[in-house]
Amino acid sequence: MLAGMKLVRIIDPPHAVVRAKFAVTLTAEERATLTALTTTGRAAARTLAHARVLLKADTGPDGAGWTDAQIRAALDVSLKTIARIRRAWVDDGLAAALYRRPPPRPRPRKLDGRAEAHLLALQCSPPPDGRARWTLQLLTDRFVALDVSPAISDETVRRVLKQTNSSPG
Repeated sequence: MLAGMKLVRIIDPPHAVVRAKFAVTLTAEERATLTALTTTGRAAARTLAHARVLLKADTGPDGAGWTDAQIRAALDVSLKTIARIRRAWVDDGLAAALYRRPPPRPRPRKLDGRAEAHLLALQCSPPPDGRARWTLQLLTDRFVALDVSPAISDETVRRVLKQTNSSPG
């Protein structure tokens, strides 16, 4: 009866799942900073919520030492959020637990202005013999063969042509 069945995954009961709990122990200076932040209320709502979670999770001598369930009930945040805040505080410090990560820096452009000009000039030239028009792959192959810039993909060629309102053909 079970011979044809395939095991996809094993689901453990909730009590069998072992979760690592990160202990938050704030210094007096950190606690004062967080208290000042929450009492003034002059920060983003997310930052204030994270500060409140850290204050309630503090297991130091002057800390509240609340459990995650108590924090969840009082502050209306999920258990996963509380765990993420705890982990960020332990791994990366107070700033990482309070504030969002900065957005990733934009990637540098693959083609500079000179290379783009070469690509546009190539696109405006007559197509190779036996072809009625340029295709993206033909443009890419010819451009790379000219050794104007490092190897690029046909998607890069497409983006450059789209930016300049040009199209092959």
